[in-house]
Amino acid sequence: MSISVVVSHLTLLLGGIPLTLELVGLALLLGLFLGCLTALVRMSRIPGLSQLAAIYVYVMRGTPLLVQIFLIYYGLGEVDFIRQSALWPLLREEFWCAILALALNSGAYTSEAIRGSIEAIDHRQLDAAVAFGMNRRTRLWHIVIPQALRQFLPAYGNECISIVKASALASTITLMEVTGMARNLASQTYTPIETFTAAGIIYLALNLIIALLLGHAESKTAGGGYAR
Repeated sequence: MSISVVVSHLTLLLGGIPLTLELVGLALLLGLFLGCLTALVRMSRIPGLSQLAAIYVYVMRGTPLLVQIFLIYYGLGEVDFIRQSALWPLLREEFWCAILALALNSGAYTSEAIRGSIEAIDHRQLDAAVAFGMNRRTRLWHIVIPQALRQFLPAYGNECISIVKASALASTITLMEVTGMARNLASQTYTPIETFTAAGIIYLALNLIIALLLGHAESKTAGGGYAR
């Protein structure tokens, strides 16, 4: 393996980072919204809705992300009412199909992290807060959210890193993010080891930045979750 080739390919693959960041950022943002909504629905125990949310989580977590991407990219076009809907101009684009698949997948995992974080709180603290006359909003902001956030951030950090790596699957539907560019470059230069080594370095760097940012956030939330 030639280090000089790795370095030269690394500079070429940097052009795929903006698209990778777009995929990851939008997927995590939409996934966080879906995760919060799904977790609330599941914890509400509303008949029917709670079961539907549980099925969504089970399906998304129980099937490969690559299969989900293919079903969305190749399958939505086979449904008449989707082709005739106002969403079709977006859903026929590879970019938005990849975003949808990544967001749905991330939302399922995020919802479980949120639900687990809330359910991990010692309910005796909430009982004590009620006994002291705290209203629901005060309990939420001073007891539930601080403690749930400390539980949630490590799990969500893993999810962020997973989505960065999963964004490479967008290359299977012709998106030219880092992995898509690496596949093209490897086929043109016949240097697959050097090319994918360079791509791996980029993903490692992105995940290192995410780990550092989330580590900083965890340290900020490490002290105290009780009302003061």
